[in-house]
Amino acid sequence: MSRRKKKMGFFKKFFLLLFILIIGFSAWFIYKTNINGGGLSGALATIAGHDENTLEELGNLEVLIIGESGDDTYKLADTIMVASFCPKTKKASLMSIPRDTYVGTKNMYTATTNYLASYKINSVYRNGTQIDEVLNSVNYITDLNLKNYIIIDTKALVKLVDAIGGVTFNVPIDMKYDDPTQNLHIDLKAGEQLIDGDKAEQLLRFRHNNDGTTYPYEYGVQDIGRMRTQREFISATIDQLLEPENIFNINKILNVVFENVKTNLDFNTIKDYLPYVVGFDINNLSTDMLPGESVYCNKAWLYKHDEEKTKQVVNKLFVDINNQIEDTDKES
Repeated sequence: MSRRKKKMGFFKKFFLLLFILIIGFSAWFIYKTNINGGGLSGALATIAGHDENTLEELGNLEVLIIGESGDDTYKLADTIMVASFCPKTKKASLMSIPRDTYVGTKNMYTATTNYLASYKINSVYRNGTQIDEVLNSVNYITDLNLKNYIIIDTKALVKLVDAIGGVTFNVPIDMKYDDPTQNLHIDLKAGEQLIDGDKAEQLLRFRHNNDGTTYPYEYGVQDIGRMRTQREFISATIDQLLEPENIFNINKILNVVFENVKTNLDFNTIKDYLPYVVGFDINNLSTDMLPGESVYCNKAWLYKHDEEKTKQVVNKLFVDINNQIEDTDKES
């Protein structure tokens, strides 16, 4: 047999073996993907090394989310939320906490003005240096056991909105406000429209108009209305972010995340939950805010949470879902 024929025979066997390996791997990957739920979510779970037991072993992921604003010299906790995601049910919850929420241990009606101002939850944040204290404060008023946090520069959401081509959103009222000292200029008309990054910043920072008018009472006035708008806009942004066409914007999205997000979540945790977040349906998101009322006390405006109503909201958003999972596990 000539050397040429031997070489041709070798290549035929090599490519045949390679073909068999590719077919075998593809069959295994499709099988594992189907076991892991199918679709993009199942494929990502397979890539992450998940099997049929992984989902059963994953509990709810609960995190404190802080929207940070300011410059390099001084940072404020402008937005504070508690978020929870259940990979088994693919349901999520989001609760806003007003930034003036009082978290001190002293009686608010006898404490000094300086003490009251120091124990508003956004003051506890102290330029981002006391994140553990903020976690403890949120756990104290909610009776949760949060350990993880995500800190997002508020400019990140603006950049993210532009990266995904804008977000369609129904602006609840006409918004007109100018504050030259903050270089803040808000000019939005009510109604459904495409919100780009610049408009997103205007929308999320609005509390009242130049003439003092604000959101209608039934919507939630001032900061209450602002937090509702933030929750609803974040929901709309998540919905848009999970659209299949944004796979082509993944580099822009990842750059925004890496440059503007700080977290104590480790890589393995993110890797384990990411496949199930990808398959998230925005209709499975429940939102609310910490119940309470604004009070004027010793020359300071504070938000006093209602302990009994807080228990009810926390149970609805974060506890009842765990009970549903336990009941499902018992039945199966």
